[in-house]
Amino acid sequence: MIATATPQSKAPRSVLFMCGMNAIRSPMAEALARVALPKGTYVASAGVRQGERDPFVDVVLEEVGLTIGRHQPRTLEELEDDYFDLIVTLAPEAHHMALELTRSMAVDVVYWPTPDPTVATGTREQIVAAYRAVRDHLATLIASRLAVESQQKGSPPAA
Repeated sequence: MIATATPQSKAPRSVLFMCGMNAIRSPMAEALARVALPKGTYVASAGVRQGERDPFVDVVLEEVGLTIGRHQPRTLEELEDDYFDLIVTLAPEAHHMALELTRSMAVDVVYWPTPDPTVATGTREQIVAAYRAVRDHLATLIASRLAVESQQKGSPPAA
């Protein structure tokens, strides 16, 4: 189903971010990666199961000038393209599914443990702070592990 290149071949030309419901972490990572990775890099996101769109994602992305547009949570089965150079999983269940789906392929599946901000309690500001922490965590990982790798391999820096 999902095939990828080996990590040594070149910087990823296509990246899939996976989480539990494609409602918070993976769409946030997709939006961040679209601006951080070189132009022409295909970026998508999906979940193990379909969730509900989370308005706090829009709030924290708008703070940094980004949007997920009309994104609606989707599962792997709903993806238009099923070939990716890299699969980045952000939740344990997504990691297990990615490994299961790609076990007979030479696939680069990377797990970036990312907290679930929906477990945050308290005031609206405390909850939004949990979403900001996830956004900033993902932005740091993308910049340090994907964007830098792409630039070191000869791709132009992200605009």
